[in-house]
Amino acid sequence: MSLANDSIEHVFRHEYGRLVALLVSRFGIQTIEAIEDAVQYSMEQALFHWAKDEQPQNPAAWLYKVAIRQLMSELKGSQRRKQLLHEHDVQDGSGRDESDSLESNSHLACELDDAFLSMLFHACDKSIPSESQLVFTLKSLCGFSNTEIARRLFITEANTYKRYNRAKHYLQANISRELSLTASAMQERLPDVLNVLYLLFTEGYLSSHEDFAIRQDLCNEAIRLGMALTQNQIGQEPQSFALVALMLLNSARLEARAEGGELALLDGQDRASWDQQKIHLGLSFLQQSAQGDSISRYHLEASIAAEHCLSPSFEQTNWERIVTSYGQLEKLTASPLHKLNKAVAMSHWKGAKEAIAILKNEDMPDWLLRSYHWHAVLADLQYQIGEHNDALVNADKAMNLAPSSHIKALLKARYSRY
Repeated sequence: MSLANDSIEHVFRHEYGRLVALLVSRFGIQTIEAIEDAVQYSMEQALFHWAKDEQPQNPAAWLYKVAIRQLMSELKGSQRRKQLLHEHDVQDGSGRDESDSLESNSHLACELDDAFLSMLFHACDKSIPSESQLVFTLKSLCGFSNTEIARRLFITEANTYKRYNRAKHYLQANISRELSLTASAMQERLPDVLNVLYLLFTEGYLSSHEDFAIRQDLCNEAIRLGMALTQNQIGQEPQSFALVALMLLNSARLEARAEGGELALLDGQDRASWDQQKIHLGLSFLQQSAQGDSISRYHLEASIAAEHCLSPSFEQTNWERIVTSYGQLEKLTASPLHKLNKAVAMSHWKGAKEAIAILKNEDMPDWLLRSYHWHAVLADLQYQIGEHNDALVNADKAMNLAPSSHIKALLKARYSRY
């Protein structure tokens, strides 16, 4: 029984970062380039073998076995090979090595998750600029390409490469082989870790990938890691619970959002197909997040998602409450994207003129003015107030700047109403 490529892709996305992190924990950050190559090689081998045969019972162990042998092969000419083999008790030659026992190792999944979370916390070192933290974790631990990262962070691919190297070089110079961190250090880095999980989910929810309108595997992975954090004492914080709530509530609408293979607008979604189990679970996490005096962006965004999930129809949505939440978000984290979303919500509450007034009274950064987001919203609002010539100009710009055909199709569906 052969496996479809999307099934294999799901396994790869789930295992890539965990395998890189586990190998780094065993062989050191100094060998990360060789480790990434070895993990990539293991996945290429899996693509060849699994497409013809059944997937092994323990895919992670299979990938690990191939990766560790390839890593040893890549380090063959290195002076560190014997040192690494000795330090990690890996046999040199054709004898049985530690990877041979992994097929029956019931603790491998926990070890992979522990290594991933440990590496994620290390990558969020405060001494590394936040933008470099994000690029490193998205590339090395989440398996994003440079192109995907550049699109998601509104930067060039050249900047992506520079930021990745900055983080990598710092970690190689400062990280210990044991990947150990104190509880206080992990607590300090928790906000940055949550930000990475947020971006991972966001890329799944509105993918910049040409072949996928929605990447369910990324959403599921972000939720899984977020829930794993909330089960750890370090992660049992209001903002962690709020992030998981936000992801669950948005994830509950994914099936309706991708109906027919293309993205569906909120007002056109079949609410009966929303996942009620996820909504209830998300609401329970949102309730847990209220246990404390702090409020984060995740609390506010989760409350907006909850408002949508609990509204019986698009027309009955409490847009005033959503506008208020976006206003609070602006005060908490001054992002122009919050301003843009607030304008959209305002158009549903008080009309497009009020919404345009919000945007005209603000100086937007150049990166936003060069994005499809800006032109897409502006075109929609201009259509609503009858400024069709200006709307056509902005609609064309939005279509040209859209990162994928799926987003272009979504914009086309939106503008076809006018």
